[in-house]
Amino acid sequence: MDTAVRSQRNSNAVINAISIVVPLVVAILLGVPQKVDLGSWTKRLPHAIGTINTLTAAALVLGLVFIKLRKIRLHQVMMTLAFGLGGLFLICYVTYHVSNPSNRFGGEGLVRYLYFFTLITHVGLSLVVLPLVLRAMYFAASGRFDEHRRIVRFAYPIWLYVAVSGVFVYAFVYHLFPVR
Repeated sequence: MDTAVRSQRNSNAVINAISIVVPLVVAILLGVPQKVDLGSWTKRLPHAIGTINTLTAAALVLGLVFIKLRKIRLHQVMMTLAFGLGGLFLICYVTYHVSNPSNRFGGEGLVRYLYFFTLITHVGLSLVVLPLVLRAMYFAASGRFDEHRRIVRFAYPIWLYVAVSGVFVYAFVYHLFPVR
């Protein structure tokens, strides 16, 4: 077996493992009924999470603009920033949910259906996008730009939707329809 094929198989195995392990660990941590007291500062994390999602969406849009303008280095910076913000989001999200009960949505009527549709698609697509983004990053880092472009056609709009819908979920729960 040649080195390129072996490298591809190893990369796929690592990406698949990360794509399974990360959601499982998050689900397990979120499912623990006993919350850990990490201090009152964790109550402000939803605002950081909303900001992170906003910055991620902005980085993604700028990344698209830069690649369309053929500003490759700026595109790389924006996409790396978006990826790093995704990691920071995950840390803040898990920290908040292991130390605080989830906030409830206070809206009623049609807006409640809109909220839950947005939340469910946000969560579902966040699971789908992880392996796509990891593969897109791998293909770009390894100079396999044809494969990178092919997967980005799917990964990019999903990733952007997840970031933007995260901002909407945050706004719905904490600003527009908080439980009082």
